[in-house]
Amino acid sequence: MAKRGRPKLIESPEVLLKYFEEYREHVKSNPIKVEDWVGGQGKPVVRKKERPLTMEGFEVYVWKNGIAEGVDQYFSNREGRYSEFVGICAFIRKEIRDDQISGGMSGIYNPSITQRLNNLKEQTESTTIVHTMNIGQ
Repeated sequence: MAKRGRPKLIESPEVLLKYFEEYREHVKSNPIKVEDWVGGQGKPVVRKKERPLTMEGFEVYVWKNGIAEGVDQYFSNREGRYSEFVGICAFIRKEIRDDQISGGMSGIYNPSITQRLNNLKEQTESTTIVHTMNIGQ
């Protein structure tokens, strides 16, 4: 029986993982360059800051390199057509999340942005007790 519909642009989970590994290598070998000024006379210097992995960055990488016009359908398993990609997509999400959380915890990335992006928050519980007095009854 012949397959119906368009062929997948990313043929297999292994190929998707290969593209993600290429993206990770590209990101980690291309730090963000930030111009800064140091010393009493404000001497300009360029500092390199590690670039975080992001889902959006991976999608842009795939698009810019002519691989596909995004990978969201693989991650959302649109219409159940990408079931064989579910495991590798979960791994990629976890890898990105681990990079962001580890980087935030070690101060490489902004911790509060890392917390927001990954739905991490400290919860505190407080209880207020109100006492009322009945005067004149």
